Amino acid sequence: MGLFSFAKNVGKKIFGGDNPEEEKIKKELADLGLDTKGLDIKVDGDKVTIDGDAVSQEMKEKVILAAGNVEGIGSVEDNAGAPDAAEGFFHTVEKGENLWKIAEKTLGNGADYMKIFEANKPMLKDPDLIYPGQMLRIPK
Repeated sequence: MGLFSFAKNVGKKIFGGDNPEEEKIKKELADLGLDTKGLDIKVDGDKVTIDGDAVSQEMKEKVILAAGNVEGIGSVEDNAGAPDAAEGFFHTVEKGENLWKIAEKTLGNGADYMKIFEANKPMLKDPDLIYPGQMLRIPK
């Protein structure tokens, strides 16, 4: 639980058009195949608030990342619970980093970069396509 800051001016572009932002965030989460059962997701300006109980800690973390890594979202407030609270942590991608370097820094071995890639599916489609300011889930 907590408040997570995101780079508001980077991320996936989903806003614009007629639908309210809340519906667009929910559609993005559904399109990614993320299970939001038990979660109440609200958007107020550039902040997403997540309440309720997620199906798992991993799913809760993926929902936070998917919502926060949308252009125009500056923060995600996590008020949700999860049955298995053995959580990993988040890492914000810096200029010049790739998954290998991030795995070296966070997991102690660059060859473990695929663990980070797998922990961030379906938001990541290719391990070589990350960008500065993007937040990633680092598994335990």
